[in-house]
Parts: sequence; C-alpha cells; structure tokens
Amino acid sequence: MMTEAARRIRETGVVAILRGFDESTSLRTTAALTRGGVRAVEITANTEGFQHTLEAVSASCEDQAVSVGAGTVLDSETAQTAIASGAEFLVTPTFDEGVVRTGNRYGVPVLTGVATPTEALSAYEAGATMCKVFPASSLGPGFVASLSGPLSQIPLVPTGGVSRENAPAFFEAGAVALGIGSAIAPTAAVETEDFAEVERRASELLSVARDHRSVSRGFASEVSTKNP
Repeated sequence: MMTEAARRIRETGVVAILRGFDESTSLRTTAALTRGGVRAVEITANTEGFQHTLEAVSASCEDQAVSVGAGTVLDSETAQTAIASGAEFLVTPTFDEGVVRTGNRYGVPVLTGVATPTEALSAYEAGATMCKVFPASSLGPGFVASLSGPLSQIPLVPTGGVSRENAPAFFEAGAVALGIGSAIAPTAAVETEDFAEVERRASELLSVARDHRSVSRGFASEVSTKNP
C-alpha cells in the first residue's frame, strides 16, 4: 500500500534504525537524522521503554514530514501495540502472516523480513508492502540482484550490516531502499552526543541513494523530481 510512509521510504531510499536508545536520546538522534534528510525512522520493539519512546518520537515528527515506524515486530500483538503508539510502518525480521494482516487491517505498510525467494513471494502475496532482505550482509548484493530478476514486482529493502561502503552495491542490485542502523547512527557518536556526525552520515547516505539506485526502475528520477 502506497501510504505516506511507504512513499517516503521509496523516495528517499533510507530507513534509519534506532535500537536500544532511551527516549531522550532517540528524540535527539531523530532530530539529527531529520536534519540530514532522513524521512523514515524505525524504533525497534526490543528497545527498553519501546512504547513510550515510539510515542514521543512519533509526536515530535508530526510536523516534520518524517514517518516513524516500529521494527523487530514479531507478532500481531506487538504490531497492534506499535500502531496504537503511533507507528506509521512495521518492520519484521521474519515473515509472520499475522503481522501482515494487522498492518493491512489498519492501513499501515509492512516491511517483512525474508531470506529466500519463496519467503519473498509468500510475504508479498500475503500483503506485505515491501520485503526486507535480512540479513543483508550475509546474503549480499548478488542475492538481491538475483531476487530482483524473477521477482521484479517486489520492492526489496536490504537490512542488517548495511554500510556506507556496501550501500552502492545494494542499490545497484535493485534495492528500493536500505535499512541502516549503526552506519547512520553509531552508538559511539550518539553516546558522546556527536549529533553532527549523525547528521553528516545521514546526508551522505541519502546522497548514495540518489546516486546509485537503479535508473531502470525509475528511482533516481523519482527522487530528483519529488520532495520527501
């Protein structure tokens, strides 16, 4: 479903993942990411105080043209809690049909974790909005390219071990977006409150998306002609 959140993910090509940060730190980190151009931020459900953090970050982004979602969503109960707390998209590490149904029921896009062609097709046919190729560092850009061939209708979002160095290869392999954690918001920078570094990394990775996404799929022109 092409909701505002899904559109922002596809246009900018980056989902910034925040895991394990408290509410105050998440708010400041999100502000830095936003200044760097990020328009989709994921708060993982295995973060202590996840619900309150998600609510606070979602509220802070209401007027910022930024969509905040929930990651590491393992079941429909967590999906419902996340949506009630303001999540505009859901991200899973595995394919759980209950999460997909819950997202579709409430009009919230779901990025479903997959590691095989069968999982990708099953998830997409069940109603997943995009498929999160996970773990991307183990599967590699070659897997993404191979998957994109016969299943070109499925938007792929490699996640897990994505870095500045390998991001171009994933985009060139056909990824519509990348889920990026420590490469965009490294713990060391966040803990020392070096939010300028977070902003710099965000801006750099957005530039990588603009420069390397497959022109044949129209993403490069789409990014250049639309505002996130």
